[in-house]
Amino acid sequence: MALDINALRAKLNTFQGQTKRSSAFWRPAEGKSLVRIVPLTDCPENPFIELYFHYLGNRSHLSPISNGNRDPIAEFAENLRSEGTRDAYQQARAFMPKLRTFVPVVVRGEEDMGVRFYSFGKTVYQALLTYINDPDYGDITHIETGRDIVVDYTPQEKSDTNFAKTTILVKPNQTPISKDAELVERWTTNQPNLTTLFKEPSYEELSVVLKRYLDPNSADEDTSVTETMVTPATVQDSSSDTVKSAVDEFESLFAE
Repeated sequence: MALDINALRAKLNTFQGQTKRSSAFWRPAEGKSLVRIVPLTDCPENPFIELYFHYLGNRSHLSPISNGNRDPIAEFAENLRSEGTRDAYQQARAFMPKLRTFVPVVVRGEEDMGVRFYSFGKTVYQALLTYINDPDYGDITHIETGRDIVVDYTPQEKSDTNFAKTTILVKPNQTPISKDAELVERWTTNQPNLTTLFKEPSYEELSVVLKRYLDPNSADEDTSVTETMVTPATVQDSSSDTVKSAVDEFESLFAE
């Protein structure tokens, strides 16, 4: 039997795509790492990219509000909050999209890996902005006069809280990103493209995700969805443990 070259080529592309995605991101290991923020190719005046995500049913989904589009899960959360009760507000938390910020970095000691994106939550983002807005530090991303950053990561099992913990310290010395001009050129022009790494789901696709999360038994039924959204009463009829679990998953995933 002859080899199906087209099928094998498609499989190879799948593997290469997975490798490309994993190599596009940097996640800190336990302890201290030294990184340098690199100016963003498409927007050198602002290296931070803000994206919103849902985390339901052990899967993450890019929220369309990241690109200014309608999001049925966020709309459902707003409907819940509009009831004005404490329980409804608590339940709504599980369905509100969570901000995740991405910034291109070079990791010291791993420069051969090129530019990767470091993603973090509100705490790290606020700390970085505080440094940048401090006149004693200023533009910590500048190619010639910027500063390296110490990222100190403590995993959940070793943290004194219920969550993993990340702290940052911007080094006082101003240093160039690299003394190699060719390397600097490569880092500032050859960066992963987040728009190709995160696919925005359609309104209808997210409506199905919401329906299946609230009613898992509907997975085997007709999943066609119209513009008519699930009502807040639906979540009140579902298990409160499910909602609490979703909140806990959110807090664990994005805690920093």
